Amino acid sequence: MRFFAQAFGFFNWVGISHFINLLFISLLMRSGLEILSAHPRLYWNDGCDAGSEWLKFTRKVMPTDRLWTAADEQEPFSSWLALPGHMNLGMGRHWHFFSIIFWILNGVIYVFLLFAIGGWRRLIPTSLSIFPAAIHTVWIYAHLHLPPPGHPYNPVQQLAYAGIVFVIAPLMIATGAAMSPAIAARFPRYVRMLGGRQSARSIHFLGLVAICLFTIVHVTLVVIEDFPANMSYIIHGRHALEGLSVAIGIGGLVVVAILHVWATQVSIRDPRWVQRTLGIAIEPVRRGLLHRLRSRQAYPRSAISAYFIINGRPPESAEYQRMTQTNFENWRLEVGGLVENPLRLSLGELRAMRSCSQITLHHCIQGWSGVAQWTGVAVTDILARSRPLANARYLVFRSWQEAEPAVTYYEVIDLALASHAQTILAYEMNGAPLQVAHGAPCRLRVETQLGFKMVKWVRSIELVEDYRQLGAGQGGYREDVQFYGPEAGI
Repeated sequence: MRFFAQAFGFFNWVGISHFINLLFISLLMRSGLEILSAHPRLYWNDGCDAGSEWLKFTRKVMPTDRLWTAADEQEPFSSWLALPGHMNLGMGRHWHFFSIIFWILNGVIYVFLLFAIGGWRRLIPTSLSIFPAAIHTVWIYAHLHLPPPGHPYNPVQQLAYAGIVFVIAPLMIATGAAMSPAIAARFPRYVRMLGGRQSARSIHFLGLVAICLFTIVHVTLVVIEDFPANMSYIIHGRHALEGLSVAIGIGGLVVVAILHVWATQVSIRDPRWVQRTLGIAIEPVRRGLLHRLRSRQAYPRSAISAYFIINGRPPESAEYQRMTQTNFENWRLEVGGLVENPLRLSLGELRAMRSCSQITLHHCIQGWSGVAQWTGVAVTDILARSRPLANARYLVFRSWQEAEPAVTYYEVIDLALASHAQTILAYEMNGAPLQVAHGAPCRLRVETQLGFKMVKWVRSIELVEDYRQLGAGQGGYREDVQFYGPEAGI
């Protein structure tokens, strides 16, 4: 019994947390690159001004002789690099948010145990003398020599581990939260503290680079300094049974690699299953943390972006083209479904209603952003006129745009989102009538949600009890065919 207790001593919190962290941080890295591939440019300004990116992973240049949309920016990263690769943003986002839940949970347990049993003394420096000692250790490494072993870490290792656990990891969480439209809308000052959404995105990427470099150096030193002893310490928490430790460590790496191959293949082969299965963990967390947040944005006019990126191609139907020629005089917004009073409102009638104006930050699911002033009518005012029935729970916004032949673009929001003060049907942008490229005659604005939820070229609003009978039953066109989640607050 004593032999088995020693042999399976690897079931200690350090060893377990190492492998859990390795699995989920590697999933986060690959899925994060899939998200980056949707808009492979990084900025320090929220307007994403053309040519202002400080780093890009594309050679594409915006043409001047034809319409160029954000979708044209996408790059197909390889599945060897990104999860799952080949422009599968929806799948990448699912894996990213699924992994972050368990990465944070593992980290919280790790830090709690670190302080509960006094292990923090191994990581947190207690004397300023560690800095000159670290410089000396770097000097030794620079001369391709190994410094004397620490207790258990040398000064450079201790600073690096403390930096990753107590600086880089919290910074990744903080910048990731700042990229959530729900959090940015509810706490706009928080985002501005980080320099804006795009600054948070850039810092997040630099954090990824730091973690990658740390992982490479850390693994290299574990191997070259004393691989069996280091693996024994990681697995068992002490120097014992080194052969078994090495076998377990290599076996763990093989398992992680197999899981990555499986995750990539299943995401490409059966994305609907992945969407639904990972959503079991993602959606309750996302809904519980973000759905109740209401926008409190009030950006100054000086923050309005010089250029607001276009996304989506305008409707091409003959009927819509005829409406553009008459400045939408013959356009009517149809409001129906589970309502007492169905409506057909002209653009003039919408303009005659109480107007709302707001300057807010737009978050595209691809990663770019922009600040604009939107003027329109509150959705709650439209609902007050139509009087929803007691069993109405969702609003279905349909567009004049055909997402594909004979398939109308639509998105769904619930009554809670529709009740937000900054949920409006906008007919003006930056003080001028909405342009066709940006969704004329009116478009939805839901400031706690990602841009794909904000239907452009709005044709009708239908109130329904359940959206599962619409399309593929996922809550919108993007959710149906690109496998996004129905909650778009992050």
